[in-house]
Amino acid sequence: MTWQPSTRSAVPPFAVMSVLQRVADLRAAGREVISLCAGEPSQGAPADVRRRAAELMHGGVPLGYSETFGIRPLRELLARHYHAWYGLDIDPGQVALTTGSSGAFLLSFLAAFDPGDRVALARPGYPAYRNILASLGCEVVELDCGPERRFQPTIEALRSAGPLAGLVVASPANPTGTMLSAAQLSEISAWCAHHGVRLISDEIYHGISYTGSRGECAWSHDRSAVVISSFSKYWGMTGWRLGWALVPDDLLTAFDALAGNYALCPPVPAQHAAIAAFTPSSYRAADEAVAEFAAARQVLLDRMDDLGWVDIAPADGAFYLYAGLGDRLVGHPDSVSWCADLLETTGVALTPGSDFDPVAGGRSVRVSLAAGAEAVAAAVDRIVAFQAAEHPTV
Repeated sequence: MTWQPSTRSAVPPFAVMSVLQRVADLRAAGREVISLCAGEPSQGAPADVRRRAAELMHGGVPLGYSETFGIRPLRELLARHYHAWYGLDIDPGQVALTTGSSGAFLLSFLAAFDPGDRVALARPGYPAYRNILASLGCEVVELDCGPERRFQPTIEALRSAGPLAGLVVASPANPTGTMLSAAQLSEISAWCAHHGVRLISDEIYHGISYTGSRGECAWSHDRSAVVISSFSKYWGMTGWRLGWALVPDDLLTAFDALAGNYALCPPVPAQHAAIAAFTPSSYRAADEAVAEFAAARQVLLDRMDDLGWVDIAPADGAFYLYAGLGDRLVGHPDSVSWCADLLETTGVALTPGSDFDPVAGGRSVRVSLAAGAEAVAAAVDRIVAFQAAEHPTV
């Protein structure tokens, strides 16, 4: 008998992982590479968090299994964080710590949706939403959210999508960085509640914004939504694999049962260390990193005329800029080929838009600002020279 992988596992890999592998190969061969492709803050965890992690390895804190939803002190600190940032009173019992935001998405989708349920999300958008939902047997409904809609879902798009069981929104969004205003999120939340559509709100980039707002929390509008966030972005703790969900009352039992079976509990050393993420020093360090992202963003925006890119997403938050290549793509079949050529020729790594938009992403790229202003400035110089050499008359 010949064994085959399950049909549910037939999801596409991230193109960015192929780019990162090529970056590693080139660096191993001695090439100097400016990598602007990974969605990973370069500053790493705050010093207080790293110091606490080192203490844990030599202290008497037990590091065996925790409660399924995580240790109570950390959940209480997260509840205080929501009060400080959003003015919300959160029951720590509704805070579920997870193995990264990825674990929160998996558990939320499992708890909220059945196979065959139709779940909408924006295109372009983070591909893991689409791939996790598809692997669980849900029907993914992609909403075409181009520049005319600021790359975010609208009520008009939802009305034309047909019957839905769920909607995933992200603000700030990956790859575009666009954000929903309080009025927009309120309107979407009300529409979802009226039509029995479960709202899943990805808020992992909250705190990284350039609009004066930290981001709008869905629980400020409707507590039947699931809110997902993480220590990975604002606090720079990507490899610690620690996220969380704010779980509505009607999903608590299901979420708890699923979490206990899938992971038992989130990484316990990371949980104890993350308590130090809420010190004044850690907040300052995170805000200083955001200021660096803002500087890198401004460098890139100031060079848009030189780059000649089109349909540029308003980079309200996160640390990305998403844009169409326009006539700079000429000579390449798609942005995957363009990015590969750019990397080999100049040593600059960008992410092709096909990861985020299987329909129109072949004409777009995502630039990560996480490497800082100096790296972005040097990369732009190389990209402009690359485009001039490819198309000297453009």
